[in-house]
Amino acid sequence: MKQGLVPGAEIAFAVTVTPDMYPAFDGTAIHEVMSTVTMIYYMEKAGREMIVSFLDEEEEASGLALDIKHIGPAVAGQEVTFRAVCVEVGAKRMVCEVTAETRINLVGKGTFTQAIFYKNTMAERLTALRRKAEEEQKLS
Repeated sequence: MKQGLVPGAEIAFAVTVTPDMYPAFDGTAIHEVMSTVTMIYYMEKAGREMIVSFLDEEEEASGLALDIKHIGPAVAGQEVTFRAVCVEVGAKRMVCEVTAETRINLVGKGTFTQAIFYKNTMAERLTALRRKAEEEQKLS
Protein backbone atom coordinates (compact mmCIF):
# COMPACT_ATOMS: atom_id res chain seq x y z
CA MET A 1 0.00 0.00 0.00
CA LYS A 2 1.12 3.52 -0.73
CA GLN A 3 2.06 5.79 2.13
CA GLY A 4 -0.27 8.52 3.34
CA LEU A 5 -3.44 6.84 4.54
CA VAL A 6 -3.57 7.45 8.28
CA PRO A 7 -6.17 7.32 11.04
CA GLY A 8 -8.19 10.51 10.96
CA ALA A 9 -8.30 10.73 7.16
CA GLU A 10 -11.84 11.54 6.08
CA ILE A 11 -13.97 11.52 2.95
CA ALA A 12 -17.57 12.69 2.52
CA PHE A 13 -20.13 13.13 -0.21
CA ALA A 14 -23.87 13.82 -0.39
CA VAL A 15 -26.68 11.90 -2.07
CA THR A 16 -30.29 13.04 -2.51
CA VAL A 17 -32.91 10.43 -1.65
CA THR A 18 -35.04 9.36 -4.63
CA PRO A 19 -37.94 6.87 -4.90
CA ASP A 20 -35.68 4.20 -6.43
CA MET A 21 -33.91 4.07 -3.04
CA TYR A 22 -37.03 2.99 -1.14
CA PRO A 23 -37.07 -0.51 0.38
CA ALA A 24 -39.03 -2.71 -2.01
CA PHE A 25 -39.75 -6.40 -2.18
CA ASP A 26 -41.12 -8.05 -5.30
CA GLY A 27 -41.53 -4.59 -6.84
CA THR A 28 -43.62 -3.14 -3.99
CA ALA A 29 -42.20 -0.23 -2.00
CA ILE A 30 -42.57 -0.78 1.73
CA HIS A 31 -41.71 2.68 3.08
CA GLU A 32 -41.01 5.99 1.35
CA VAL A 33 -37.56 6.37 2.91
CA MET A 34 -33.97 5.45 2.03
CA SER A 35 -33.61 1.70 2.43
CA THR A 36 -31.02 0.08 4.64
CA VAL A 37 -29.55 -1.58 1.55
CA THR A 38 -29.07 1.81 -0.13
CA MET A 39 -27.59 3.35 3.01
CA ILE A 40 -25.08 0.52 3.36
CA TYR A 41 -24.18 0.75 -0.35
CA TYR A 42 -23.17 4.38 0.07
CA MET A 43 -21.34 3.67 3.34
CA GLU A 44 -19.31 1.03 1.52
CA LYS A 45 -18.74 3.46 -1.35
CA ALA A 46 -17.34 6.04 1.09
CA GLY A 47 -14.94 3.44 2.50
CA ARG A 48 -13.94 2.40 -1.01
CA GLU A 49 -13.23 5.99 -1.98
CA MET A 50 -11.08 6.30 1.15
CA ILE A 51 -8.76 3.43 0.22
CA VAL A 52 -8.67 3.18 -3.57
CA SER A 53 -6.05 5.86 -4.25
CA PHE A 54 -3.67 4.26 -1.73
CA LEU A 55 -3.68 0.80 -3.29
CA ASP A 56 -0.64 -0.27 -5.27
CA GLU A 57 -1.26 -1.45 -8.83
CA GLU A 58 -1.06 -5.12 -7.81
CA GLU A 59 -3.40 -4.65 -4.82
CA GLU A 60 -7.15 -4.58 -4.37
CA ALA A 61 -9.49 -4.18 -1.42
CA SER A 62 -12.79 -5.79 -0.62
CA GLY A 63 -15.40 -5.53 2.08
CA LEU A 64 -14.63 -7.83 4.98
CA ALA A 65 -16.99 -6.75 7.74
CA LEU A 66 -19.83 -4.34 8.39
CA ASP A 67 -21.28 -3.38 11.75
CA ILE A 68 -24.00 -0.89 10.85
CA LYS A 69 -27.09 0.45 12.59
CA HIS A 70 -29.87 2.14 10.63
CA ILE A 71 -30.99 4.71 13.18
CA GLY A 72 -33.36 7.13 11.48
CA PRO A 73 -35.22 7.79 8.23
CA ALA A 74 -34.34 9.95 5.24
CA VAL A 75 -37.26 10.85 2.95
CA ALA A 76 -37.29 11.66 -0.76
CA GLY A 77 -35.66 14.97 -1.51
CA GLN A 78 -33.50 14.97 1.60
CA GLU A 79 -29.76 15.18 1.14
CA VAL A 80 -27.83 12.53 3.05
CA THR A 81 -24.13 13.08 3.73
CA PHE A 82 -22.07 9.91 3.85
CA ARG A 83 -18.78 10.13 5.71
CA ALA A 84 -15.95 7.65 6.23
CA VAL A 85 -13.22 8.33 8.77
CA CYS A 86 -10.22 6.00 8.81
CA VAL A 87 -9.68 4.67 12.33
CA GLU A 88 -7.22 1.86 11.60
CA VAL A 89 -4.94 1.02 8.70
CA GLY A 90 -2.52 -1.85 8.31
CA ALA A 91 -0.89 -3.97 5.65
CA LYS A 92 -3.93 -6.26 5.35
CA ARG A 93 -6.91 -4.17 6.37
CA MET A 94 -8.43 -0.75 6.88
CA VAL A 95 -11.27 0.14 9.24
CA CYS A 96 -13.49 3.19 8.82
CA GLU A 97 -16.18 4.65 11.01
CA VAL A 98 -19.02 5.43 8.63
CA THR A 99 -22.01 7.70 9.09
CA ALA A 100 -25.05 8.81 7.13
CA GLU A 101 -26.83 11.95 8.23
CA THR A 102 -29.17 14.64 7.04
CA ARG A 103 -29.20 18.20 8.34
CA ILE A 104 -32.02 17.08 10.63
CA ASN A 105 -31.03 13.64 11.90
CA LEU A 106 -28.56 10.78 12.05
CA VAL A 107 -29.60 8.10 9.56
CA GLY A 108 -26.99 5.46 10.28
CA LYS A 109 -23.59 4.74 11.76
CA GLY A 110 -21.12 1.94 12.22
CA THR A 111 -17.85 0.50 10.99
CA PHE A 112 -16.72 -0.86 7.65
CA THR A 113 -13.62 -3.05 7.40
CA GLN A 114 -11.88 -3.75 4.11
CA ALA A 115 -9.36 -6.50 3.47
CA ILE A 116 -6.33 -5.60 1.34
CA PHE A 117 -4.90 -8.34 -0.85
CA TYR A 118 -2.89 -9.00 -3.97
CA LYS A 119 -5.01 -9.26 -7.12
CA ASN A 120 -3.23 -12.42 -8.31
CA THR A 121 -3.86 -14.19 -4.99
CA MET A 122 -7.57 -13.41 -5.20
CA ALA A 123 -7.70 -14.52 -8.85
CA GLU A 124 -6.20 -17.88 -7.86
CA ARG A 125 -8.71 -18.31 -5.01
CA LEU A 126 -11.65 -17.46 -7.27
CA THR A 127 -10.46 -19.86 -9.98
CA ALA A 128 -10.24 -22.68 -7.42
CA LEU A 129 -13.70 -21.80 -6.08
CA ARG A 130 -15.22 -21.77 -9.59
CA ARG A 131 -13.76 -25.24 -10.25
CA LYS A 132 -15.26 -26.57 -7.02
CA ALA A 133 -18.63 -24.99 -7.82
CA GLU A 134 -18.59 -26.55 -11.31
CA GLU A 135 -17.73 -29.96 -9.83
CA GLU A 136 -20.56 -29.61 -7.31
CA GLN A 137 -23.03 -28.72 -10.08
CA LYS A 138 -21.98 -31.80 -12.07
CA LEU A 139 -22.71 -33.98 -9.03
CA SER A 140 -26.17 -32.49 -8.51
